[in-house]
Amino acid sequence: MSMSVYSQIALGGALTLVGLIASWFAWRRRGAGAGLRGAAWSLLPLALALIGAFDLLWRFGTAITNFAASFVFAPRVWLGVAVAGVAVVCFAVSGGLRRRRSRKPAAGQRASGKTLAGSDGAAGKPGKALTPGKGKAPAGLDDDLGDVAEILKRRGIR
Repeated sequence: MSMSVYSQIALGGALTLVGLIASWFAWRRRGAGAGLRGAAWSLLPLALALIGAFDLLWRFGTAITNFAASFVFAPRVWLGVAVAGVAVVCFAVSGGLRRRRSRKPAAGQRASGKTLAGSDGAAGKPGKALTPGKGKAPAGLDDDLGDVAEILKRRGIR
């Protein structure tokens, strides 16, 4: 059921009148700034009524109320909430597993001497750390790789 145009305007006018009276008291007690701001807020219900937005707000309110009533009293909906919760937990756990896997190499790769950084065997051999000037990096990147190798060596990472 929607509200009639005249009832919307009457409601908006009544709310505006109450707001303007409160704004007058605010003007007298707290000054012109507070009163003028109150008057601006007070005019909004009448503006909403004149443009027909009260009907939209009324339909929105009844839709939310109907949804909430069906939500509370329907076991099917609660089952849907439980399934959504399981999905969220699965996403969280899978994200943790992916981060964990990317931090340490798999057991098969560790035994064969290959690492995640390089599977060609040159840079991934155990016991060989990256050193400046050795490897296949262009001459301009040698300084940067040297800094990285230095940091890794300080941290005990080969």
